[in-house]
Amino acid sequence: MDAPNIGPIIQRERKARHLTLDRLAALSGVSRSMLSQIERGESNPTFAVLWGLTQALGIELGDLINGGIAQRQANPVDVVTVAHTPEIKSPEAQWLLRILSPTTMAGRVEWYDVEIAPGGKLTSSPHAPGTHEHLTARSEGLSVRTALGQQSLKTGETARYRADVEHEITNGSAKPARALMVVVYET
Repeated sequence: MDAPNIGPIIQRERKARHLTLDRLAALSGVSRSMLSQIERGESNPTFAVLWGLTQALGIELGDLINGGIAQRQANPVDVVTVAHTPEIKSPEAQWLLRILSPTTMAGRVEWYDVEIAPGGKLTSSPHAPGTHEHLTARSEGLSVRTALGQQSLKTGETARYRADVEHEITNGSAKPARALMVVVYET
C-alpha cells in the first residue's frame, strides 16, 4: 500500500480556511518551512507534526491519512475538548495562549485564553494594519503597553487597543494572571 499524499490535502484545507502558511504555522506549532515542504511533498512528517496540523485545521487524523476529509452530518453543537484545544507556548514558559476560536475565523476574528506567568510578558510585533485587540483581565496584575501608551487593568476590566503597533501584555503580580483576548482584523 502506498503512503498517502497528504501535502495537497493539507494545502487544500489550509486554503479553504483562508490561512496563510505563516498563520497555520503559528496555530499548529509547525514551522513555516516544514509546512511548505509538507505541502510540496518534500517532507515525511512525524506523527506529532501531523497531529499539530490536524488539530489546527480542525480535521481528523484518520481522514487525512485516508486521503480526504470525510463528509459528516453537522452537529448543532460543536464541542472542542480541552485535549483538542490548540495551544501556543512561549519557549521560556512566560505565557500560554489557548486558541478558542475556530480555524475558519483565523485572520478575521480570533479569541484566546491567555495565561502569563508571574513577572512574565507577552510581547508582540505589529499585526496587520487596522488590527485591534480586546483584553479582558480575569485576574489582577495585568497591564498593556503599546507604542501609544500604557494601562493597568483590574479584574473584569477590558483594554481595547491598536495591535498594528508593537504591544506587550505584562503580569506584574506574584501569581499567574489570566485574561480573554479577542483579536479583530480589519477586512
